[in-house]
Formats: sequence, C-alpha cells, structure tokens
Amino acid sequence: MATDKDNRLARLPGILPFLISAAILDVIGYLIMQSSPHPISNLTGALVVVCVGSGAVISVMPFLFDAKAALRSEELDTLAITASQFKDVNRVVDKITAATAQWMTVQEHSERAVEAAQSVSKEMIGEAKRFSEFMAQSNDREKAALRLESDKLKRSEGEWLQVVVLMLDHTFALYQAAVRSGQENVANQLTQFQNVCRDTARRMGLVAMLAEPDGAFDTERHQWANGEGEPPVGSVVRQTVAVGYSFQGRLIRKIIVELDTDAASFGGGTSGSIGQTTEAESGPGPSDELPLA
Repeated sequence: MATDKDNRLARLPGILPFLISAAILDVIGYLIMQSSPHPISNLTGALVVVCVGSGAVISVMPFLFDAKAALRSEELDTLAITASQFKDVNRVVDKITAATAQWMTVQEHSERAVEAAQSVSKEMIGEAKRFSEFMAQSNDREKAALRLESDKLKRSEGEWLQVVVLMLDHTFALYQAAVRSGQENVANQLTQFQNVCRDTARRMGLVAMLAEPDGAFDTERHQWANGEGEPPVGSVVRQTVAVGYSFQGRLIRKIIVELDTDAASFGGGTSGSIGQTTEAESGPGPSDELPLA
C-alpha cells in the first residue's frame, strides 16, 4: 500500500501541468459562456464545447501516457524473461529427443499389441460362431422335445376326453334305464350321481349338453338319429338319444336326438322357439330337468 502511494506521489509532478491546463480551458469555456448574451449563439456554444472537450482530453492524456509506459515496461520484462528462458532450449531439445525415442519404442509395442488383439479377435469370432451353432442346435433339439411333449399332451387330452365321454355316456344310459324301470329311488340316486359326474367334468372344461324335448331341430348342434340326410322341415326334438359335448367352448360332438317328424306335417311343430339346446341336466324323467349338483 505504501509503495502504491509513493508511486502516485512520484507521478504527481508530471500529471499536474496537464490538470492545470485542463482547468484553465474549463474556466475559459465558463467565462465565454457567462460573458456571451443569452441565448448563446452556435459559435459561442461551439467554442465552449471545444474548450471543455480539450480540457477533458488534456486531463486524460497523462493517464494514457502512464498506461503506455506500463505496457512498455511489461513488454520489456516479458522479453527479459523470454531471453532467460532461451538458455533452457538445449535441455528442452534433449528432452524432446529422448521423448521421441521413447515414443518410437511405445509405437513398436503398440503395433505388437494390435497384432495380438487382432489374433484374439479372430479367435473370439470363431468361438462366437461355434457357440451360436451350438445354441442353434440346442434350440432345435429343445423345440423338437417341446413339440414331442405337446403332441403327447394332445394325445393324452384326446384319450382323456374319450374316456370321460365314454363314462358320461354310460352314466346317461344307466340314468335312462332307471327312468324307464319306473323305480323312483334308483332314478333319483342315478340323477345325483350323473350330476356329480357332469359337474366334475365341467370343472375341467368338458360340458355335457341335452336337447330340450319339443324344441326345434338345429343342424349346427343336433344330429338326427332316425335316419340319414336332412330331416323334414319343421321337425321337433322328441328326446335325447346321446348327450352332446363341448370342450373349452369348442363343440366336439353334436347331440343325437330322435325327431317327431309328424309335427312337420301340421304346420312346423309347436309354436315359439322352445327347446333350445342347453347344458346337460338330468332328472327323474325324460322331460323333467333338474339343475346340476
């Protein structure tokens, strides 16, 4: 701090003449403006502006000279530092030479590393190719095994459906025989047994279907047991001969029914759309249906 203050005091004698000259010019401009009649003319205003502007320029000039001198001093200091640094050029050259030699050695090692990496890359490509072939073969074997298992499951499902359908058909035949025998107790017991069997099958997706007596014949769900070909128009269902089945919503066997063809000659059977095909329900008589247990 004291050094900066001493430097400013040392520069003051050189700056003082400029400041005095600037102050004189400002006083002259002020006197010109005061002595001139108002409003002042353009010439008077121009003289005042020249005086004041010249004073401002003169007051700034010593600071500009100081800045140029400081910049020049810094340049000289930089040149001195640069000259002193030129002495170390030889040592820098030696270091650059040694670094160049080391770089050449590193480059040779790098070329060897690149060759080794290329060799390893080729081996990895070969291993990847062999691995992909192995995985493809494994996938093919796995797909074949899954296809075989799927075929086995389908065959097992078909055999299971045949067995269950056969059991339900025999149960329905026993139920019809009990109904025809007129023994109500036996018919009731077989009805309950049949309902339990059908409910068990329905839980596994197999649904038994019966045709309602006196219902209209539906070619999409009914099969005529009385003959071949199409039944007469207006025929109605007399009774169910064999139960129809659907598995998981897919019809696997139509309901085999006996038809009352005499109703067709009297205007198409009973009035209305009665007797639509429903899920199988059995009861003590051919036409009395009870809900499944």
